[in-house]
Amino acid sequence: METLVLIVGAGPAGLATSVCLNQHSVPNIILEKEDIHASLWKKRAYERLKLHLAKNFCQLPYMTHGPDVPTFMSKDLFIEYLDAYVTHFDIKPRYNRTVKFSTFEVSNNKWRVEAENIVTGETEVYWSKFLVVATGENGYANIPNVKGIDTFPGEIVHSSLYKSGRDFKCKNVLVVGGGNSGMEISFDLCNFDANTTVLVRTPRHILTKEEVYLGMSLLKYCPVKMVDTIVMGVSAARSFMYGDLSKHGLFRPKQGPFATKLFTGKAPVIDVGTVQKICDGKIQVINGGIKSIQGKTLTFENGTKQDFDVIVFATGYKSSVCNWLKNYEYMMKEDGFPKNPMPKHWKGENNLYCAGFSRKGIAGAAQDAVSIAEDIRSILATTKY
Repeated sequence: METLVLIVGAGPAGLATSVCLNQHSVPNIILEKEDIHASLWKKRAYERLKLHLAKNFCQLPYMTHGPDVPTFMSKDLFIEYLDAYVTHFDIKPRYNRTVKFSTFEVSNNKWRVEAENIVTGETEVYWSKFLVVATGENGYANIPNVKGIDTFPGEIVHSSLYKSGRDFKCKNVLVVGGGNSGMEISFDLCNFDANTTVLVRTPRHILTKEEVYLGMSLLKYCPVKMVDTIVMGVSAARSFMYGDLSKHGLFRPKQGPFATKLFTGKAPVIDVGTVQKICDGKIQVINGGIKSIQGKTLTFENGTKQDFDVIVFATGYKSSVCNWLKNYEYMMKEDGFPKNPMPKHWKGENNLYCAGFSRKGIAGAAQDAVSIAEDIRSILATTKY
């Protein structure tokens, strides 16, 4: 089968790219390995999840959120928005297609993509002039290969499969990872009376969702350093009630929250109530990493040992792009992320593009989609295909 543009992935980035291309009357096909669009949101998100950013930073091109939608949406409301987006623009991804192989054929200047139809078992071959990788940053679960992990008799869960703390009541649970998922899961576990410990390896800024909203709004008009100064001033006034959080194992980076995000990709943690529970002694914090596991006993890098019934790894994801994109060097580094710096990170060589890899969430994916569609439109306007 041949098309002008082939998009791999029917998450927000892929859906937005298709819509933007359709606005320019550019034919395109979306391939999606799951049986639904937005599978990360529908299948791999915990129950209490709410979007950490305001709704105006969580919308796709050509369709804003309605005035009745709260500023900070729940996961379910955002899924309703995505479903409405697909219906309104009549997007028809080809579901149950797992891309196994893709390569650029120099002989005809086209991309050859092989996808397995997991319903029929057949291999389908697609040809396109343009290829858009929209599988996103969250390819597959990253669980560190800790020494002795295979001896652990309890339950090991990645955050992508965590749903609720109700199943862990009165159990000793270690959450590995001090980012947004790890902190929110710790809060949820504690609310369900699990004996909760969170392992925090690196310093993180901890802000409220309102402080993040303020910062992101100011970034439209002010340099990062100024925004960090303002937000940190507001945060300092609020956090005075907690005192010195380093006494509880929570340390701040030297750079401001938005500079840290810009240069390292690590977003500030948005506090949902976890900090208060840590200060109250209801959630224990351990700094560093896991040195080894022997049965239920975990030995940490700081020398302490502790027994656990459950380990939840909130350790993020790894990109899967390089597994199937054989010419990934046209655009990606070996870790599956763009090699070109922003703002041109979305464009590679030989008509290869990526959407949703900017580490800027839904807003970044939306902007990628607009840029990619405009670039393809521009190429088509000056080149005969």
